[in-house]
Amino acid sequence: MHRLDDGINSGDEATIIDFLRREIEPRFDRLGEMNSSVVEAMIRYSAALDPERSIVYRRRKEYEESVAAVNRAISGYLDAEQVKAQAMIAHYFEKHQTDGVDFGMYVGASLIEDGRFDLLDVKNLRLWQLQTVCGIARIATAMKPTLNVPLDMAHLILVQNAPLSIRFRPDEKHFDIDGTYNVRYEIMKKRIDKALIKGTSERVTQPETIAIIYSNSSEIVEYREYIEYLQSTAHLHADVESLELEDLQEVQGLRALRVRVQLN
Repeated sequence: MHRLDDGINSGDEATIIDFLRREIEPRFDRLGEMNSSVVEAMIRYSAALDPERSIVYRRRKEYEESVAAVNRAISGYLDAEQVKAQAMIAHYFEKHQTDGVDFGMYVGASLIEDGRFDLLDVKNLRLWQLQTVCGIARIATAMKPTLNVPLDMAHLILVQNAPLSIRFRPDEKHFDIDGTYNVRYEIMKKRIDKALIKGTSERVTQPETIAIIYSNSSEIVEYREYIEYLQSTAHLHADVESLELEDLQEVQGLRALRVRVQLN
């Protein structure tokens, strides 16, 4: 039970359901002989079971519906903003939905028909990305009172300054990161959302903030300029935290800037 103090993931949920079905439900007859309060608890449990899934699903369903509603709103906003980003420069954009919305952008001369590419294009896209995440944070916060399960959402940007090799996979109709070194980027993407601030048990991702994670100090100079600009336009609060992160499996030396979003 102590392990659940940090939250429940999909694996924990399956373990709990399996425990109830194998260890508790088969003993209902014997447990019912104990006293009337146990019988009443068993009746309430049975009444709460979803008839199709045979699990207590009401709160889970409310959670899933709340996540889906937020995801739809964010996804629609992203699609509209992407039209503006593509007008700046053509680039490959991918978006995935799970318990949130994850999106990535790849840009380079090889992705542009005429091959004309300038680093200024990258800067424009990065500023667009940070400003768009501010908009996402505002949408998520505005929706919170309307949801069956009020959700706190955290927002994260991973800075990748070194060029990556990508290849198009016709069978799956999407791009993949290519090369052994470049796979480190994919590993980082999968693990950084659970990264802790060094020497603490606090996650770097916190509600109503944006965490900008990087591995090289030269990468973040540019982002400080974007932050200052968005502070001047009332997108971000004035205080900026500079944080060192605990090492992750196969990923060491990460740092982060964390800044609160102006929500009104």
